[in-house]
Amino acid sequence: MRTQVVTGRKRLALIGANGMLASMVIKMTPPDFEILAFDLPDFDITDREQVLRMMQAARPQVIVNCAAYTNVDGCESQEELATRVNGDGPGYLAEAARGCGATLVHVSTDYVFDGRKQTPYTEEDPPNPLSAYGRSKLRGEEAILASGLERFFILRTSWLYGPGGKNFVETIARLASERDELRIVADQVGTPTCTEDLAKAIFNLLHLAEVAEKDTRPAPYGIYHFSSAGHCSWHQFSLEILAQLRQAGIPIRAQRVVPLLTREYPLPAIRPHYSVFAKEKYQQATGAPIPPWQESLGRYLSVYHRQ
Repeated sequence: MRTQVVTGRKRLALIGANGMLASMVIKMTPPDFEILAFDLPDFDITDREQVLRMMQAARPQVIVNCAAYTNVDGCESQEELATRVNGDGPGYLAEAARGCGATLVHVSTDYVFDGRKQTPYTEEDPPNPLSAYGRSKLRGEEAILASGLERFFILRTSWLYGPGGKNFVETIARLASERDELRIVADQVGTPTCTEDLAKAIFNLLHLAEVAEKDTRPAPYGIYHFSSAGHCSWHQFSLEILAQLRQAGIPIRAQRVVPLLTREYPLPAIRPHYSVFAKEKYQQATGAPIPPWQESLGRYLSVYHRQ
């Protein structure tokens, strides 16, 4: 465990602290939090006894779980490992949070849905994952719900990108500088989400809970959907990435972006064809604006893109 001491009183245990989302959580942490960072090799989310022991020793007021096995296709051949990390681990964190009186924030995914719906998914829609990754993430949600923990937020998000990790934006930017033509799937629709926006959403929900408890009224804990506003296909996302790179004066070799059907680009894991989220619950609870995905992309490219 390493500690980033920040002036303040609330201890936040950040699980998976070396990952892409966690690095942004650290960057966006309000000044009244103290970050306690946990990750491999010193902290193993699949080791129940270690999780309970280390959380009991740290006594955090908040636990934010950014740890996950996110290799979607790798999960198909390593579902047991994915289930331990994405399924059992969150349950251990919920048990630990209950033991030390902490609020748990757990990040989940659009892959818990099958993508057969044609209107945005709400928090009340029944999950039906099609992939090992989706099944493992749903198992994590179910473990939290079954734990008896009352103070939790399960925050589902989609198409996440940000600095400090492998992401679609950087992959497209790199390929566009190397190739004349890109071939991108056009029949999967969702919403890109920048880690900066998601980190802000995490703290907005934590602030909401704190205010509610100070007012001695029930805090609106539970499941929330969060992504940027709007939606697009991967093909449309790619076109916007290239357009914004050109606008920024960054040389692009690619002249064509050819749309593909999913069946033309087979992968081990089945992706949901439609995974747009309804976000009214989050907006009504927090009152916070949600930026359009194009705006967030522009901010990412201007601030974080590795040129």
